[in-house]
Amino acid sequence: MNRIYTVVALALLSLMAAHARNPFVQTCYTTDPAPMVHNDTLYVYTGHDEDNADFFWMQEWRVYSTTDMANWTDHGSPLAIEDFSWGDDRAWAPQCIERDGKFYFYVPLHSRLTGAMAIGVAVGDSPTGPFKDALGKPLADGSWDYIDPTVFIDDDGQAYLYWGNPELYYVKLNRDMISFDGEVQRVPQSAEAFGPSKFVPMEADKKYRSSYTEGPWFCKRDGKYYMIYAAGGIPEHIAYSMSDSPTGPWTYMGVIMPQSDSTRSFTNHSGVIDFKGKSYFFYHTGCLPGGGGFARSIAVEPFTYNADGTIPTIQPTEGGVKAIECFNPAGRHEAETMAWSEGVKTRQSDATGVYLSDIHNGDYIMLENVNFDGVRPKKFGASVASGRRGGTIEVRTDSVAGPVVAVLDVPATGGWEKWRYLETKAAEGVAGVHDLYFVFKGRKGPELFNFDYWVIE
Repeated sequence: MNRIYTVVALALLSLMAAHARNPFVQTCYTTDPAPMVHNDTLYVYTGHDEDNADFFWMQEWRVYSTTDMANWTDHGSPLAIEDFSWGDDRAWAPQCIERDGKFYFYVPLHSRLTGAMAIGVAVGDSPTGPFKDALGKPLADGSWDYIDPTVFIDDDGQAYLYWGNPELYYVKLNRDMISFDGEVQRVPQSAEAFGPSKFVPMEADKKYRSSYTEGPWFCKRDGKYYMIYAAGGIPEHIAYSMSDSPTGPWTYMGVIMPQSDSTRSFTNHSGVIDFKGKSYFFYHTGCLPGGGGFARSIAVEPFTYNADGTIPTIQPTEGGVKAIECFNPAGRHEAETMAWSEGVKTRQSDATGVYLSDIHNGDYIMLENVNFDGVRPKKFGASVASGRRGGTIEVRTDSVAGPVVAVLDVPATGGWEKWRYLETKAAEGVAGVHDLYFVFKGRKGPELFNFDYWVIE
């Protein structure tokens, strides 16, 4: 009887996960999503809240990508505080953009030169890095409110960089994307431009409904410019303004995502982008286990612009976005590509790159909308490493207790990065579209093994 209850409980857990795609990264806390589309792939650049933090103690930036809006690949951290000789703390909200085959990664961090926040820029040849400090010094330095850069290249080729909390600043970047001429410009704040009231210092036991607060996102659509931002002080909601010019004047348009207890975070930070003919709104919540205001996680919602170009009200959901394409299981795939996970984390090394770690009995990952039509699996293989005890990988369809595709025994390999590629027979009767689960089993309690990639042939 207990076995029956256990199977039912696992099936119910799997069913719940199948209907919950937000937050869409579960392996660590991620913040301040900044989406970018390049070559038919959507990349999201994020901050990283540390476990058990009591402030925004953030040390690195991370990158995730998808081609189907459901299954996300973790590319690890291509950039950290240590990559900036002049920075010493607070790796806060970033954004990346491509120009002339180079990728420019704009970040805020605390400057050891001035003791204030500053805007830096790194450059790389790939959207996933590696990135290198382009200047060896800040692009803009000298003020505690120099945070949250957002970058945009207009149709005429002029690039703009906005940032700031609680003021909003901008510069026109030169063609090289790592310099600008003239002075930093401060955007005039008013109720007409950014909401019903100006930000004022908060006093105990009083609530304020401020205008623009932080986290700007600058974009353009159908000839109209959008400034989307966190508003309202603490707690924050997401609002927006529009303009006919990239430098204003701005007209306040209203709230996009109202402040809500369901986000479980007193901050919010958004990014908006079109991908494969659909529009998406990215934000963050505190909705992972242990989450909150200093342990946030990125989420996404689909939306449709109103006929006049305005943005509708968007509420946070657990469902998020369903897959817009099928996932082809044939060939090699990274283990750190998934739609949902329970229990596992990711690590990276120079030798291996990113891989799954912290795998314990009962943990699993899941890929959504996997199409086996035209694929008749005969073999399942995986690259694994285990210090002492190993375990098994059960490949199943539809749930953690669903039909078995393959079971791979993982022995001790002699070290946590001593990788072995192992194969086993796969069921040949799998067809159609399924969610694909990798369920990890072994001795209860200890860490079992690491998992780098898998192959279905």
